[in-house]
Amino acid sequence: MPRIDKYILAQMLTLFGFFALVLVSVYWINRAVSLFDDLLNDGQTALVVLEFTALTLPLVISVVLPVAAFTATAYGTNRLSNESELVAMQSAGMSPWRLARPVLIFGVFVGVMVAVLVHGLVPMARARLADRQAEIAQNVTAQFLRPGSFQYPSDDITLFIRDIATDGRLLDLFIEDRRDPADQVIYTSEEALVVRKDSGPVLILLDGMAQNLSRRDDRQHLAVTRFDELSYDIGAMIGGSGRKGRDLRDYGTLQLLRPGQALLTATGASAADARREAHERIAQPLLSPVAAMIGFATLLIGGYSRFGVWRQVLWAVLGLIVVQFLTNAAADRAGRDPEMWPLLYLPAVVGAVICVLLLWLAARPRRLRAASVTGPAA
Repeated sequence: MPRIDKYILAQMLTLFGFFALVLVSVYWINRAVSLFDDLLNDGQTALVVLEFTALTLPLVISVVLPVAAFTATAYGTNRLSNESELVAMQSAGMSPWRLARPVLIFGVFVGVMVAVLVHGLVPMARARLADRQAEIAQNVTAQFLRPGSFQYPSDDITLFIRDIATDGRLLDLFIEDRRDPADQVIYTSEEALVVRKDSGPVLILLDGMAQNLSRRDDRQHLAVTRFDELSYDIGAMIGGSGRKGRDLRDYGTLQLLRPGQALLTATGASAADARREAHERIAQPLLSPVAAMIGFATLLIGGYSRFGVWRQVLWAVLGLIVVQFLTNAAADRAGRDPEMWPLLYLPAVVGAVICVLLLWLAARPRRLRAASVTGPAA
């Protein structure tokens, strides 16, 4: 690699490391604060909070890296221009196409990093996070089944347990369920057991009574039912925290491209949905070179100016917004119709066209000046 390419690439990588660290820290802390509050309110330890925040880090990095690449190239190009290094390179005969080569290499490098994350680390972290969330949701005995005090798992549910036996039996249990104002139910039982199932924890009430107060036609009806055994879904009681199925984002890309029946059954999705998710991952790293090239090529337009390049910076941000808007629109359209997954590659194609057009505009004034100088001499 020529020395000038190494120099520009080193400048971009240094700035990229700084901006990536800052943006990831801000984004991660913002997500970690809400997660921190939720987990501590559920009675989890600091180690669990740290584990959960660490598992969200790969996803945060994959989202932030393209933005960091754009910021690094825009800031780096602006600094090269202010220090007249860019002018010296162009005066030496280097065209915008030639100057864009190290920037393109830098963008591809960032794209490879994003690809490693979205195809490997992010699915692994999401799968682990889902398993840990399911484990915590299953451990409702420590969170909500506390003896001797009234508990409120949700706004419309009241729970009271007199005591918990050494063998895990819940003694003298009381549940008031007011989630449906027209059909309120009070459950009482002498004993209860917590049974863990795939769909979440279930409470088995033994030797109890259910009092159902319903309101119909401006009249109230009270029905009393005695039972020997009755099952009650704790997952529904605590707001549906029980895990009902896996998510497509928990699986690897190769599994999504060729989804088996076990994957489709576990997620409840169709084969078209699985392939759409896989193509969305494949298209995501392509935006990193586009973002880097937009940040570089836009600042080359107009050349050197004493008033700075703030206008070019605004145009660069606008170009990135357009590409991101197309990305969101394509993801939304493909989400509604999975067979439209080719649209997921459209933002990268449009971004590449924008970059080529910008480089062409940056090189065009040089050619015009050269033509005007050689014309009279001929």
